[in-house]
Amino acid sequence: MKIIQPDSSYTFRSYFELSNDTDEILADFDYHLIKKRLQLPKTNRQLSGIVELKQNLEDVLPYVPLTSETARREILVAPVLSRVAIICQQILRIEYPVKVNNLLQGNLDYLIRSIHSLIVVEAKRDDLTRGFTQLAVELIALSMLDESPDIIYGTVTIGNVWIFGILDINSRTIFQDIGTYTLPDNLENLISILVGILE
Repeated sequence: MKIIQPDSSYTFRSYFELSNDTDEILADFDYHLIKKRLQLPKTNRQLSGIVELKQNLEDVLPYVPLTSETARREILVAPVLSRVAIICQQILRIEYPVKVNNLLQGNLDYLIRSIHSLIVVEAKRDDLTRGFTQLAVELIALSMLDESPDIIYGTVTIGNVWIFGILDINSRTIFQDIGTYTLPDNLENLISILVGILE
């Protein structure tokens, strides 16, 4: 039974609002979902500014309640992605508009493109499960644009917790990591992976 009505219009946010499981929604796009421990790329290079960033996070977190999406975005997500953009010398696009068709359209919270593309979704209402559904659909949309690589990476976050996903075009599969990365504890690890994806 189809969940998505082909004659309706959906934004990426619409998929966050659907109550169906991620694998059921992806099946409508002819994609499979596999959850497993992902072997993510990691950079070997020296990461500049990480010690300062971690210190800054540890200094500020006791004084800023992370009760709103804006707080999480400004205190945790944007500083991490800005640092990654600087290290990789790549453009960080925020609220990037994408329209493939009426089923796949909307704004990507964050997008960094290099050899591989990286989408970051900030999950609404602290819901990483629905946030991952939204990420998966955004990965599919990006895969349908011109000259898309065979592998596209993404991560969904609530600021202090990050979960990775990978889209493999050839097998029409989206892999969801069963592990998570937390801030500030896993900051260096997280940034090594984000930079590793982009280099």
